[in-house]
Amino acid sequence: MRLDKYLKVSRLIKRRTVANEACDNGRISVNGKVVKASYDVKVGDKIEIALGTRTLAVEVLQVAETVRKDDASGMYKEI
Repeated sequence: MRLDKYLKVSRLIKRRTVANEACDNGRISVNGKVVKASYDVKVGDKIEIALGTRTLAVEVLQVAETVRKDDASGMYKEI
């Protein structure tokens, strides 16, 4: 699954366009490397999101095309 879609489905970022812009601006890194929105997310990847003054680090636990709102937080674990 593409990184921008994963961020939207997991509800780490509300909109896919915002996730895409964050990737283009170099605010998102996976396993310590800045990546583009087309990066293929895999289970075990560590994603760091820098938005504003806050940095959020998560580990991917699950990759799914569609997830209910209640189950979205089960797709990742905060580090």
